[in-house]
Amino acid sequence: MFTGIVTDIGRITALEGTGDLSVTVATAYDMAKAQIGASIACAGVCLTVVDKGEGWFKADVSAETLKVTNLGEWKVGSEINLERSLKVGDELGGHIVTGHVDCVGQIVRFEEVGGSIVMDIAVPRHHGAYVAQKGSVAIDGASLTVNAVKDSADSTRFSINLIPHTQAVTSFRNSSNGDKVNVEFDILARYVSRLQDKG
Repeated sequence: MFTGIVTDIGRITALEGTGDLSVTVATAYDMAKAQIGASIACAGVCLTVVDKGEGWFKADVSAETLKVTNLGEWKVGSEINLERSLKVGDELGGHIVTGHVDCVGQIVRFEEVGGSIVMDIAVPRHHGAYVAQKGSVAIDGASLTVNAVKDSADSTRFSINLIPHTQAVTSFRNSSNGDKVNVEFDILARYVSRLQDKG
């Protein structure tokens, strides 16, 4: 379980494999305090530490995960949002994030407006019920607030404002129009939608 508050920007240093993938990530985390088997959210995807050393960790990514996330687009040198798993008693600064990606969205607007960045993301229309104005959504693992939502025939487009601090401490500092992003909707929105479907 995570909060969507990014605590480090990792850098991909190695990618090995053709089906399943072994990924090595450079990090500022004190990996001496992390256990083998620990969970780390990598661009919003919960991955398991399978090896580690000073300033790095390794995780395995299944072919299925590559198929349903943007991890297949990682390259050596890519920067990714990182978050260690939530501990009991930690401050819940964002919202409850599971690290299970619902869909891959696409950035369709990335524009500087008054020092902030307005980022619009399009997702398939059938996910539109999970997005609400002033609600929360995790994009590449970062907890963000939805400013506006607009539905069309085949997609739902929602707008997010990235303040300068968020730009500085997340991988969005490297983002641009057309990029694919991992999207995880608020877990409460998912349960409410499911209850309505069963009602």
